Amino acid sequence: MLLFVGLGNPGSDFAKNRHNAGFIAVDKLAQQHGFSVWRAKSGALIADGQIGTEKVFLIKPQSFMNKSGLPVAEIARFYKISVGNIFVFYDEIDLATGKVRLKQGGGDGGHNGIRDLDRHLGADYWRVRIGVGRPPVWIDVKSWVLMDFAKDELEGWLADLAIAMADEANRLVNHDTDGFQSRVAFLAPARKTEATPEKKPKQDS
Repeated sequence: MLLFVGLGNPGSDFAKNRHNAGFIAVDKLAQQHGFSVWRAKSGALIADGQIGTEKVFLIKPQSFMNKSGLPVAEIARFYKISVGNIFVFYDEIDLATGKVRLKQGGGDGGHNGIRDLDRHLGADYWRVRIGVGRPPVWIDVKSWVLMDFAKDELEGWLADLAIAMADEANRLVNHDTDGFQSRVAFLAPARKTEATPEKKPKQDS
């Protein structure tokens, strides 16, 4: 059995945020692979299904980003899923927009959700990092990740990327992580350049 975790914040107000890229990814996985309806368990929403020959559980913690670790750890323990069979999908500002990189273990990179997961799980789970890019200089990082993706992003590169990751999820199930990364990059190429506004927008008074 495997556990695919999407990180994000619960509720409609956050649904389109950059910080919710992980939720968006696992929602597409659930849809594309015909998973069960989402149900509440241990402070998370969980769905189950099969990818290839393996049973897979999808999780979206509902305890807000900085408290993601405990729900994931409790569900992993309940189903006796080893940390090497846990894949966590989340936003990464230090990757260019639309890039996906995998690694097992490592630091939290300042990501509050990953920091809390490390606290409850240890660090040896797989990280599926979804590049959302860094903000323009006048926007701080916290505000950037809590801003919505633009409509053309949601319907463009992000939609393409979510579909590509769902299409290639069988490679994760088989731990073909290099194959997953290269196929996703081929199917949904990252943006060539970052689109940065030329001047600071007017602020609401």
